Amino acid sequence: MVTRREWIGAIAMLASLPLAGAADADAAPPTHTIEMRNMRFGPIPGNIKAGDRIIWVNRDIVAHTATAVDDSFDVEVPSGGSVTIVAGSAGKVPFYCRYHPGMRGELVISR
Repeated sequence: MVTRREWIGAIAMLASLPLAGAADADAAPPTHTIEMRNMRFGPIPGNIKAGDRIIWVNRDIVAHTATAVDDSFDVEVPSGGSVTIVAGSAGKVPFYCRYHPGMRGELVISR
């Protein structure tokens, strides 16, 4: 037979355990970094999912942009700065720098 004290101890122990899935719900989405260096983007991560964060980091001495051809994002990144966006819908998203059109890349976003 279980005593009242044992019963209360068991309830207290169970109450301290995380609920199934609770950690997943509170977990931040993955973050991917894309550097702008030597007037180029890259490397471009290959495992980006919709809802993930993308940090654009400018290592050059001039400002750059990360501008999606489909207008889904357009951020200006000052020299030495960084900007974070959230990856949108699944698909291929070509992008470029408005200031330096030769700087190009493509995000491949999955679900």
